[in-house]
Amino acid sequence: HKRPMVQREIMDKLPVVILLGPPGAGKGTQAERLVKGFGLSHVSTGEIFRAELKNATPLGEKIKKVMATGGLVSDDIVLEVVESYIKKNADSNFLFDGFPRTVPQAEGLDKILASAFRDLTAVVYVNVPDAEVVRRLSGRRSCKSCGSIHNVATGPFPSEGGKCSRCGGDIVERADDKESVVKERLSVYRMQTAPLIDYYSLIAPKKFIETDGSAPIDEVYGAIKAAVKNRLAVGR
Repeated sequence: HKRPMVQREIMDKLPVVILLGPPGAGKGTQAERLVKGFGLSHVSTGEIFRAELKNATPLGEKIKKVMATGGLVSDDIVLEVVESYIKKNADSNFLFDGFPRTVPQAEGLDKILASAFRDLTAVVYVNVPDAEVVRRLSGRRSCKSCGSIHNVATGPFPSEGGKCSRCGGDIVERADDKESVVKERLSVYRMQTAPLIDYYSLIAPKKFIETDGSAPIDEVYGAIKAAVKNRLAVGR
């Protein structure tokens, strides 16, 4: 029994962080800073799916069949993909952004980590009120020419003529940024993903970190950085 214990000691030193929050919370920005600040490996399930499809793996074939029928990839397949990724990158640390999306996925991840002698370091929840999410996302505009994103609510945004300040192209509102669509996305989030907040705050209260995502970006990251540092210092 000594070997598993030694392996557990080694693996427990590698951070595992989950980043949660509604659409428009600024998770992408905070993920970039966490990756740089703590040397984390950013895990995107979408990118893993694309790699499995590209390499035509058995998992990729499963995903391909589901997509061909227009269905949603089940929790079981998502977890199978994540487990495969963790096994292939056993010596890496992880920042999960956009996963888990549901409580069954969270429960499955707990089992996967345990079987790999890993444990969660922290669950970071970037909390933003619905009204602020709608304001941010419905204010987004994109350039038809260069694709750069502008925002009438948070900036930067060209002041004259609705032209891109980078290339001079036309600025347009994307269909998925319309207020009605944003509210629908929030509704889906509240039904499927928000229960994760209750799940993690109950089963791992000492690891659960909630921060006010409506604060300035630097302030949000400062709070997250301090809390994650504390988690790494006290251990699991």
